Amino acid sequence: MFVTGATGLLGGWLTDALVCLGARVTCLVRDDIPLSRFETARLRDRVNVVRGTVTDQELIERALGEYESQTVFHLAAQTVVPVANRNPVSTFDTNVRGTWTLLEACRRSPLVTEIVVASSDKAYGAQEELPYREGSSLQGRAPYDVSKSCVDLIAQSYAFSFALPVCVTRCANFFGGGDLNWSRLVPGVMRDLLTRKVPVIRSDGTPVRDYLYIEDGVTAYLRLAEALRGDRGLAGRAFNFSMQRPLTVLEMYGHVASAIGVDTEPVVLGEATTEIPEQWLDSSTARAELGWRPVTGLEEGLRKTAAWYRRHLEVPPCDLPPSPAAGRAGSARSSPSSTWESSRSPMPFAANRTLPGSSGIRSLSAGAPTARSPS
Repeated sequence: MFVTGATGLLGGWLTDALVCLGARVTCLVRDDIPLSRFETARLRDRVNVVRGTVTDQELIERALGEYESQTVFHLAAQTVVPVANRNPVSTFDTNVRGTWTLLEACRRSPLVTEIVVASSDKAYGAQEELPYREGSSLQGRAPYDVSKSCVDLIAQSYAFSFALPVCVTRCANFFGGGDLNWSRLVPGVMRDLLTRKVPVIRSDGTPVRDYLYIEDGVTAYLRLAEALRGDRGLAGRAFNFSMQRPLTVLEMYGHVASAIGVDTEPVVLGEATTEIPEQWLDSSTARAELGWRPVTGLEEGLRKTAAWYRRHLEVPPCDLPPSPAAGRAGSARSSPSSTWESSRSPMPFAANRTLPGSSGIRSLSAGAPTARSPS
């Protein structure tokens, strides 16, 4: 297994799942991020680490060859929207050039058998007809949205032009423990509420968004990779993944505050005038063709997320609002070696056999050569 973006939100959880399921994993890592799941779950000690950037084709080709990777998950991206608006060129470089660099390296590899590339619901841009379906046009306009439209089309091009076995995910807004992008609604609001600050909403509170708990996102990636290995006819296809529960920003804020156990009113700035007014996904294709469905509801997912921030934010325990679930502050500071192995957060597909289980991921690594260290 080869994972780019392992220090990100999805990358950390996916790497954790792969390791716990017995896969041999190699991660491309650019920066050290101490509070990332990659570090807090001590994943660095359990995977092969290749230091470098996703725009370095020679490095990626070397890594794919020397570690004999077959399944590739391309998650690396610059995902912070305010950063994309301030620095569009660096965002395009990482997201767009990084994608064609990775795919070209995979095309040159005789070992790679399936690739899953992360696009986004943002790739659709503003649409008159909602929810987004896979056949909707890709018409991003803002820098981040455009970069994801390009990522999506480049992956499709490699599938159709070079028969590269690549599929694309278009996921709703992920939330879960380990998200360090404080400009996003859930982590930003949770951090503010847990540190007794008044949260600030950049928009006017009316934009509508769709969400997906991170562990359900992991099962989506595993299920798609497994399906692609079994059916090469899926190459070039994109799949939507979401809860299919659209909420306004202020509605979601209310759910987040409830998970923390406070009723603080936010400051609503109404300054994010370039936001797409409404975005949500139809994920019925993934449900019908892949047998995937989310198993973690919004409220349960937010409770799990709040528990993570209680454990990991550097805030004195006595200053934390009480947990609505436990009725007491979470004072634990240590993290389990793997939340996938922890009884606090079981793997979603372990409780729902209609989703891919350990046998599924083992089928991805079955017959894969043993990773060897570079000479």
